[in-house]
Amino acid sequence: MAANEAQFVTLGLGSEIFAVPVELVREILDYAAPFSIPEGPAYFLGLTDVRGRATPTIDLRRKLGLPPVEPTLATRILVLDIPVGGKLLSLGLVADRVIEVVAFAEDEVGPPPEIGVPWRSEYIRGVVRRDDGFIVLFELARLLTSQEAAALTADAAA
Repeated sequence: MAANEAQFVTLGLGSEIFAVPVELVREILDYAAPFSIPEGPAYFLGLTDVRGRATPTIDLRRKLGLPPVEPTLATRILVLDIPVGGKLLSLGLVADRVIEVVAFAEDEVGPPPEIGVPWRSEYIRGVVRRDDGFIVLFELARLLTSQEAAALTADAAA
C-alpha cells in the first residue's frame, strides 16, 4: 500500500456502494435481529450483543432515507468504533452486504456531490469513480449528531 493510500471496507445498500475506513471496523457479524428498545428513532434497531457489550445498532438504509428491506443471508452488521466528540462510540451498522476491502489513493477521492444524491451530503467524505459507477466514502463522525450519539450511548448503558 502506497503512503497516500487508505484502506476501506465496501458495503452495499441496494445498488449503491459505500465505504468506511477499515481502521474503524472492529468486526463484521452475520445479521441477527437486535434487542429492540422502544421509542427510539426509526433508524435505531436496538442493541446487539457484541462479546458481552450492548452495542447500539442502526439501519443504515433508514438513516440515509432509503426504503427498508428484509434482512437476507448476505445482511451484515459492521461493528465500528467511531470517534465522536472526544469519545469512542461503538456502533453497529446494518448493511445489505459487505463486499471487500479496497485501497484508494488520496487523488482518487473526489469531492462529495452537492446535488443529485438521495441522502444528505454532509455524511459524505468523498466519492471514488469506478468503471461500474461510484463508491461513496462515509464521514462517519457526521452520520450521527452529538445528541443522537449521546442518546444511543445512553440506551446502550441502560
